[in-house]
Amino acid sequence: MLNREAILDKTQCGIKIYAFVLRQFYPNKTVLTLSGKDCRITKNPYNSNKETLAISIVNNVAIYTDIELKNFKGDTFDFAQLYFKTTTENELLTKISEALHLRLNTEKKPEPNWLDEPDDTWYALSSFYKAPIRNVYPYKKLKLHEIHSLITSDKYKENTLKLREIKDVKEKRKFKANNFDYVTFSGEFERRNDTNLIKHSSLITIDFDHLPNINEVKKQLLEDAYFETELLFTSPSGDGLKWIIKIDLSKATHQEFFKAIANYLQHTYKLEVDQSGKDISRACFLSYDPEAFLHKKHSI
Repeated sequence: MLNREAILDKTQCGIKIYAFVLRQFYPNKTVLTLSGKDCRITKNPYNSNKETLAISIVNNVAIYTDIELKNFKGDTFDFAQLYFKTTTENELLTKISEALHLRLNTEKKPEPNWLDEPDDTWYALSSFYKAPIRNVYPYKKLKLHEIHSLITSDKYKENTLKLREIKDVKEKRKFKANNFDYVTFSGEFERRNDTNLIKHSSLITIDFDHLPNINEVKKQLLEDAYFETELLFTSPSGDGLKWIIKIDLSKATHQEFFKAIANYLQHTYKLEVDQSGKDISRACFLSYDPEAFLHKKHSI
């Protein structure tokens, strides 16, 4: 075991450490002469090589002073530090052990084998689909921070601005269906259908349409006391919001959660929710929103 006590035990209370250091300055010379518990005055390499260094054993530790320099004093480890100039206690003890061949090793703690430990980190993975909406086969799966990056980038900016210029409702719906990529926030699918769910993401999408006070609703949702926002962004139309929150499927089903959340929002904020969110395979179009909110735990 590498510690001060073990080193003192193997170096005659630290005398051998002084001898080692002094030999580095005065090779092939007698550097210390021990008489009882004291050493004869010897040369001090840290005081212009004058014979001013006094070493004695006090309480089983060799200490040093200088008969000229009042502030030059300490124990054997302080003296060793003057020579080795280490940055940590363990580094100093290791240097002493190696230099004097004491064969003292630090106790090694077994390193955890991360490969054998289960990964219990929650990753929200959602299927991503390329436009048009009639394409029901996912292109890949994405994490929330990747979806957020798409939304805040310029990827959907042109189509989003074009959509918002269209006045005819049918034309608007057609343009959105044909030109916007989309995701299924609630999970990974082989095909976009509730029966083809591979794994639920523990996310649910709450969709708000035609909001007259979109900024006020944003603030309410982000500050809600019961539900933590994972992702929040403005819909392609520009007057709605997509609110993505986490649910615990061990306590209720997806549909039960949707109903409870919709009732809570109506009662608390007088907000009406798009009922399509009750479907696990509910498609959510990705729009351009440079101010989309993403919970910091999903950041890279």
